[in-house]
Amino acid sequence: MSGGKLVLFSGPSGVGKDTLLELLAKLRPQLQRSVSLTTRKPRAGEVDGVDYFFVSPAQFQEMLQDGGVLEFAQYGDHMYGTPKKPVDMWLAAGKTVILKIEVQGAEKIKRLYPQALSVFILPPSMEVLEKRLRDRGTENAAELEKRLEIAREEMRKSVSYDYRIVNDDLQRAAEEFLSILDAAETT
Repeated sequence: MSGGKLVLFSGPSGVGKDTLLELLAKLRPQLQRSVSLTTRKPRAGEVDGVDYFFVSPAQFQEMLQDGGVLEFAQYGDHMYGTPKKPVDMWLAAGKTVILKIEVQGAEKIKRLYPQALSVFILPPSMEVLEKRLRDRGTENAAELEKRLEIAREEMRKSVSYDYRIVNDDLQRAAEEFLSILDAAETT
């Protein structure tokens, strides 16, 4: 990792990662957010190349075989991964790169880039997380239960992260993240 800073940004589904990243982009436009690949279908309002690169399972496999994926993980029934080329390019240019990444992927990246900073976003409680997921209305009952089961496991693994931030107030969570980032950039 010559020059740049890699930040691994994780949290369970429904914790508000995208909303927090949107606020961080407004507060610190120079932060470079990596766009992940996924084999899932876009949700309402999501834009290919902005929110994710939406690819077919066959395209994902081809990129894996060609070495174009830095890490990948299965989350539920879908694959997610980080395209390698843009991340390496941004780090070489000295940028701070934020990877919104699943826990499985973060473990792999931390082995490849031991200096990466890892931050886990937590919900105020499981009840709040469940309500957020229900209110989102994007999963049926079985998918919702699967996401909650995955969330519990991810939150158990969050102790291995450098920092944990509770997203109970969006502005406060963003300020805490930026304070962590500023402290890391001065060391």
